[in-house]
Amino acid sequence: MTAPEAVPEPVPGAQDAPDAGLERWRLILGSPAESHTGPLGPGAAAQDAALDWLYGRDPDLGRRGVRRAGSSVPREGGDGASPVTAVDWLDDIHRLFPKDTIERLERDAVERYGIQEIVTDPAVLERVEPSATLLRAVLRTKHLMNPQVLRLARRIVDSVVRDLLARLRPEIRRSFHGARSRRPSRAPLARDFDFKQTVRANLAHYQPQERRLLIERAHFHSRTQRQLTQWQLILLVDQSGSMAGSVIHSAVTAACLWGLPGLKTHLVAFDSDVVDLTSDVTDPVELLMRVQLGGGTDIARAVVYGAGLVENPRRTIVVLITDFYEGGDAYRLVRSVRALVEQGSTVLGLAALDEEADPDYDRELAGRLADAGAHVGAMTPARLAEFVAERLGR
Repeated sequence: MTAPEAVPEPVPGAQDAPDAGLERWRLILGSPAESHTGPLGPGAAAQDAALDWLYGRDPDLGRRGVRRAGSSVPREGGDGASPVTAVDWLDDIHRLFPKDTIERLERDAVERYGIQEIVTDPAVLERVEPSATLLRAVLRTKHLMNPQVLRLARRIVDSVVRDLLARLRPEIRRSFHGARSRRPSRAPLARDFDFKQTVRANLAHYQPQERRLLIERAHFHSRTQRQLTQWQLILLVDQSGSMAGSVIHSAVTAACLWGLPGLKTHLVAFDSDVVDLTSDVTDPVELLMRVQLGGGTDIARAVVYGAGLVENPRRTIVVLITDFYEGGDAYRLVRSVRALVEQGSTVLGLAALDEEADPDYDRELAGRLADAGAHVGAMTPARLAEFVAERLGR
C-alpha cells in the first residue's frame, strides 16, 4: 500500500476516469486493487506515479511484494517514462496535488525517507515551498551544504522565521502587556493618583445636596513600565537532532521577548559543548544558521553555565528546553537544578517548546528534576510567555 493519509481528494480536471471515488480508492490501495476499481485516468495515473516515487521505497512494501520502489512519473516529450529526480518530483506534486497534500508529501520525503536532496540540491531549493518541516531539515543538513546552497537554504529559514515572528510576537507581547498594566500602590505620590478607582471606591460617601464626594481613602497605582524590578530569563536549549522544532521556537521566542521592559533575556544552546547565542537574539535567522544540530548532550554542563549568568536568584527564571536524555552526569544535573531552586530561582524544564507541544523525553530524569523543585512540562511559546509574565507580575 501507499500512505493513505497522503492521498488527497481528486483534483478537479486532473482525472479523466468516470468514477473519481474508485480512483481515490485505487490511489490508496495501490496497483493490486486495479482489478476491482478499474484503470486510472491520465491525471490519476500521474498522481499514482508521484506517490509511488516516494512511498514505493517503503521497505515494508518491498517485503510484502506490494510495490516496486523507484517508479517513474510519466514525462511528456519522451519515449515513455524517464528517471525522476527530486526536482522532477517536486514539479510534479506541485502540479498534481493541493497545497496541504504537497506539504505532507515534502515532510514525509525529508523526515520519513531521508531524501536530503530536497534541502541540499540548489535546483530543488529554488523550487521548494518554505515550511517548518523544511526548516528543520535545513538545520539538520546545513553542515553538508556549500556556500551557494547555504544562500538558497537561507531563503527557507528567513521565510519560516518571518512567518513565526508575525504569528507569535502579538501573542507574546499581549501576555506582557497584562503583566505590566498599572497595579495598586501604597505610596501616596501625586503623579500616581488613580482618579477613577478613587471615585469608584468612595461613591458611598457622595453628598447629593452639596454635590460633593468625600474621599475617605485615596487610591494610587504604580508605574510598572519604567519601575519594574529587573528580571532575568535564561533559555538553555538542547540542540540535539530531536529538538529541532524547539530550537526554532526558542530562537523566535527569544527574539519576541528581547527588549521588553524589566526583562533581560539570554539564549544558550548546548550539546556536549555550550554556546552563548545571546548576541544574536535580535536576528533569529542568523542565530539559526549558527546552530549545529546533533552531537552529544551534556545538560548538566549547560545548567552550570546558566547558573553562572544569574545576577539576582529571586528574580531569575531558568528555562531548560531538552528531552532530558542526559549524556553527561545526571547526578550533577540534579544537584545543579536543586541548588538553583534553593537559592530562589524559578527553574522550568520543558520537554518541548513548539506549537504542538508533543514531547518525547526521559520521564525518569525529568521526574528527578521535578523532585528537585523544577517545574517540568511542555509548552507552546505563547504559554511560556504567559508563565514568564505571571512571574514578573508578582
